Amino acid sequence: MSLKAVLFDLDGTLLPMNQDMFINSYLELIADKFADKYDPKTLIKTIWDGTTAMVANNGERTNEELFWRMFGEEFGESSLKDKPLFDKFYTSDFESLKEKCGYAEEPSKIVAFLRNAGVAIALATNPIFPRTATEKRARWAGLEPSDFKLVTSYENSRFCKPNPAYYSDIAERMGVTCKDCLMVGNDVSDDMSARKTGMTTFLLTNCLINRKNEDISEYPNGGFSDLLKYIEDLLIK
Repeated sequence: MSLKAVLFDLDGTLLPMNQDMFINSYLELIADKFADKYDPKTLIKTIWDGTTAMVANNGERTNEELFWRMFGEEFGESSLKDKPLFDKFYTSDFESLKEKCGYAEEPSKIVAFLRNAGVAIALATNPIFPRTATEKRARWAGLEPSDFKLVTSYENSRFCKPNPAYYSDIAERMGVTCKDCLMVGNDVSDDMSARKTGMTTFLLTNCLINRKNEDISEYPNGGFSDLLKYIEDLLIK
């Protein structure tokens, strides 16, 4: 392959974390924040329902539009006036979740190496969060949004992982073909599905998610040092 672009997952890849623990903390935080306006259990269920709808998005509307349509159906159209309050939550309260994440020095070094090599980089995190929340998590990993040619978020995306259309759409928007892309992620089901588009993949095992207990030997895999060597080998070819 001619390596022209690398797509990085964020949670559990560039940003070390226990994803289940992070999501549970996030839901607890947002439910507590809006407890005076929305029943916590109903709000959490609605967020899950909205997430499920985004994952199943067929591309007819953005993930953001789909989520808030679901929200309005549950709580009534008048609830949509509270969207700015939720936006503010992600610029302020969401920051406290940083303590639920780890940190590794290697991701920023690998991203810098790729940028110096002239390789385009996408932050290919599942676009179920607003861009503000995604940019915060990128900074927790020691990176800046400007490090990436494209950052997927619920505002600018019409598909989600593991839909292969999510990856094809990224390649098209970056002006490259799928066969010239490498997708790096820690989730076997979500991230390795990029293979279906013709992308090369690397499974980062530091925070491995393998819900179906698949045989991962079919994927190039390993830690950050293994990833760097794999990238260097691709650049030589």
